[in-house]
Amino acid sequence: MNEKKERIILDVAYQPQVRTAVSTRRLMLDVLIALLPAVAVGIYQFGAHALLVMATSVSSAVFFEWLYRKFTKKTASIDDLSAVVTGLLLALTMPANCPAWIPVVGTFFAIVVVKQLYGGIGKNFLNPALAGRAFLLASYSTALSGTYLVPRGLKNAVDAVSMATPLSALYGEGSMSGLYTVKSMFLGNMPGAIGEISTLALLIGGMYLLCRKVITWHIPVSFIGTVFVLSLLFGKGNMGQGAYAVYAVLSGALVLSAVFMATDYSTSPVTLKGQLVYGVGCGILTVLIRKFGSYPEGVTYAILIMNLCSWAIDKGFRRHQFGVSKEDIEAEKAAKKAAKEAAK
Repeated sequence: MNEKKERIILDVAYQPQVRTAVSTRRLMLDVLIALLPAVAVGIYQFGAHALLVMATSVSSAVFFEWLYRKFTKKTASIDDLSAVVTGLLLALTMPANCPAWIPVVGTFFAIVVVKQLYGGIGKNFLNPALAGRAFLLASYSTALSGTYLVPRGLKNAVDAVSMATPLSALYGEGSMSGLYTVKSMFLGNMPGAIGEISTLALLIGGMYLLCRKVITWHIPVSFIGTVFVLSLLFGKGNMGQGAYAVYAVLSGALVLSAVFMATDYSTSPVTLKGQLVYGVGCGILTVLIRKFGSYPEGVTYAILIMNLCSWAIDKGFRRHQFGVSKEDIEAEKAAKKAAKEAAK
C-alpha cells in the first residue's frame, strides 16, 4: 500500500523559529486571557461605550484578515486568533468615546497594510496594533487625543462628561489634580484609554504571561524601569521627583504597551541581552518624546522606532554556533564574497 507523505517545509527567512509544542493559537489565547482583567476594568469604568469599541475593533480585524486571505486565495488564518489579539489591543489603546468608525479604519491599516501585505503573522516588521494606532493618531488626532470619558468611579466627584487624562496634566502643567492619587491610578480610577487605566489589572495579566512563559521579564522591566529612572532624574513640575516618576509610570499606556506590545515575538529581539537593550531604548525614546514632543504619550512611536532596530540588535547579540570558531565564520564570509565577485 502506497502512503502519501506530506512534505513539511520550514521557511527560515523569518524570525524567530522556536522549538515548542505550543501552537500560535495557544499563545494568542494566553494573551487574550491575560487581557481579561484590563478588559473587565474598562467595561466597568466606561460601560457600553468601551464594549462597543472593543466589539467593533475585534470583529473588523477578523473580517479584514478573512477578506484579504479570501481575496488573495491564501489559506484562512483567523483560527490562530492573532487578528482577535490585534483588534483587542488596538481597541484598548482608544478612548471609549471615540467614533465607531475609528476602530474600523485602524484595524484595516493594522491587518491589511502592516500584517498581511508583508506575508501574515510573523513576517511583519512593525507591531500591527501600534502601527494602526500611529496611523490613527496621524490622521485623526482629535478623535484620539482629545478629552476622555469620565470613569464611573469619578462621576460623583466631577461634574462633567469628559476630561483630560492625568498624563496630559503631568506633562502639560507639571502637576497632578487632587482627584488622582497613586492608589486611584494604580486601581484604574482615572480617565484614559480603555485598557490603560488600571496598572493592577495589567500587572495581573503580565504575571499570567510570565507564569505561562509566553513572555520574559527582560523587555517589560527594562522598559518601565528606564522610564522610571529617567523621570526620576529629569522630571519637572512642582511635585517631588519620586512622585513625578511614579505618576509617569502609572499614567498613559506605558504598562499596557510594555507588557503586551513591546514583547511581540516578530518585532522584538530574540536574545535576552538584546531584549534588555531593546527595552532600555523604548524607555529612553518614550521619555524623550514625552518631554520634548508636542504629544504627551510617546510609547507608541518609541516602540515602533525600536521595532525597526530589532534586526540590528539581534545581529549585535547573535549567538555563536556550537563547534564553529570565529575563524570558521570569517572564512565562510570570505568564501561567499569571493563567490559573488567570481559571479560578476
